[in-house]
Amino acid sequence: MANEEVKKNENREFKKTNNRENRRNNGPREKLLNGQVVNIARVTKVTKGGRHMRFAATYAVGDGKGLIGLGTGKANEVQDAIKKAEQAAGRNLIKIALVDGRTLPHDVIGTCGRAKVLLKSAKPGTGVIAGGTARIILELAGVKDVVSKSLGTNTKINVAKATINALKSERTKEHIAELRGKKVEEL
Repeated sequence: MANEEVKKNENREFKKTNNRENRRNNGPREKLLNGQVVNIARVTKVTKGGRHMRFAATYAVGDGKGLIGLGTGKANEVQDAIKKAEQAAGRNLIKIALVDGRTLPHDVIGTCGRAKVLLKSAKPGTGVIAGGTARIILELAGVKDVVSKSLGTNTKINVAKATINALKSERTKEHIAELRGKKVEEL
């Protein structure tokens, strides 16, 4: 009887340590992700007591294999705003489909406000042909061959969000076949 109690206690201890190890190994994804600051802006709030200055940061993270996230943060100091934006970007991750691990499955248009971004798939060796903000997002996502055109306003935050929206709206052949209830060969 004493042996059974000892074994139960050992099992409990093993489960506790095993759970701790799993939590450590499956920790935050931010360690696997690369990140880059998209925009830093100084914002002013006018109050009865005077002007209150703060900083707003936009940060993008990606793993270079189809995972991308965008986040914003505000704080009194630039570094704190960047840290908040990085944490928000880690929480807003999306997975995109890449054809052959290098380009998009089809042409897409994404919008945010008055910003519109057109993304076109390209042949191997083309590279990332895109402007500043869209280029950051596409490179972090792992897109290697793409042609991009930014239409409308050139506000950095809206162009970044429009690029993310364009990447979200793409569909693969497998996804379309699943929606129609058919096989990929039937399309």
